[in-house]
Amino acid sequence: MSTTKKNSKTKKMVVDTNAILHHPDALNSFGDNQVVICLAVLEELDKWKKGAEEINRNARIAIRLMDSLRETAKKNGEKMADGVSLPNGGKLQIFVNHTEEIEKVLAENNIKDAPDNRIIAVGLFLQGQGDKVILVSKDINMRLKADALGIDVQDFEKNKTNQDESFEELRILEISPEKINAFYEGKGFINEGDFFPNEFIQVIDKGGLNEGSIGRVNPENNLIKRVILPEKLGSLTLRNQEQKMAAELLLDPKVEIVALVGGAGTGKTMLALKAGLHLCCEKNLYEKMLVSRPIIPMGKDIGYLPGTKDEKLSLWMQPIFDNLHFLLGQQEKRPSKESCKNYSTEEHQKESVSDLVADLMKKEIISLEALTYVRGRSIPRQYVIIDEAQNLTPHEVKTIVTRIGENTKIIFTGDPEQIDNPYLDSRSNGLSYLVERMSVSKIFGFVQLVETERSRAAQEGARLL
Repeated sequence: MSTTKKNSKTKKMVVDTNAILHHPDALNSFGDNQVVICLAVLEELDKWKKGAEEINRNARIAIRLMDSLRETAKKNGEKMADGVSLPNGGKLQIFVNHTEEIEKVLAENNIKDAPDNRIIAVGLFLQGQGDKVILVSKDINMRLKADALGIDVQDFEKNKTNQDESFEELRILEISPEKINAFYEGKGFINEGDFFPNEFIQVIDKGGLNEGSIGRVNPENNLIKRVILPEKLGSLTLRNQEQKMAAELLLDPKVEIVALVGGAGTGKTMLALKAGLHLCCEKNLYEKMLVSRPIIPMGKDIGYLPGTKDEKLSLWMQPIFDNLHFLLGQQEKRPSKESCKNYSTEEHQKESVSDLVADLMKKEIISLEALTYVRGRSIPRQYVIIDEAQNLTPHEVKTIVTRIGENTKIIFTGDPEQIDNPYLDSRSNGLSYLVERMSVSKIFGFVQLVETERSRAAQEGARLL
């Protein structure tokens, strides 16, 4: 029989493996309710514990946490099968009994014996005992099956963001004629709204005497002051207002963490790279530029790649090379049929942009690194770009940011609508988490890029497909 009294207000949260793999502290996320872990979950965690990826690390942390609870429970005369106390006032129960009853539940509901289905069956059994049961899973299909069988379900919400609020477009502020005069004179006016430090705002005169201009919240004195946005970033012409706002943040050394969010072709990676080249090579504000991105394939993986670490990494970094080729000079000219015989000469190779990129990497002005090697490092006096950050977990983003040393600027770029990590979505990914949590910081700035500038074909594709 169940150890919980019937009609108790305490809920039994039957937790799926993927919630724990998403965040190892999931067990402490349900208040004073009772967390139920099935043997099927422990078996799946055991399979995931080996490896160097974040998901493997989370499995190991969760297993150690449960083992620590077991040792504490033993001292207190408690048993895991009956429920042991959690630090937040709840309980953790390892569900091991009632094997025959679970088999019966599977048979009665015509469910085949599989790990996910056994977790659902435990929920059905506990519900049959009079308990208030909620199945917690990040697996949509599992939630659909459980809901169809009559169990209350919910997604695991820890570290999820309110995406609509995080990625608001440029906000508009109407002010009085008195304030607009101070605004245009460069004095600014006090931020009396909910605008964040370094946020850009469209400031409009209530009297309609002018069309308005762009202001930015000064984090030092909380004044909204007018900004004259740059037309160029080095030699790169900026094509729209959002790109100009991004350049303003990228070139400001006081804004140490920048997030550029936007769809394909909006220029977020190119702007970050161009600013890095400008600040490292021309302004000498940073010693080098370090570029990294998650190694997660889109679609089917091409499997094992031979070669050294740099040779393997170069394939994942090809989008970075493409942008560098564009920024460091004219695209390599395609040879005519008549000149093909001379195309591979040593003289031509010296003049190629590829050699210029290779030279910058050889001199370690530009460094490409896998995120796998970031943990444990300290990164001072560098300009760091983390591309495709939407494929990172919130914990990975925290790990990266906490590696940053003195006089370092870090840029996160990505599109939360294009996630290849199967355990993340538009609200639970690290980039969305970064924007929501860091918006209150004086050293953080964020811009959402909207317009596709890659090509006319890319614009039409983004609009129609």
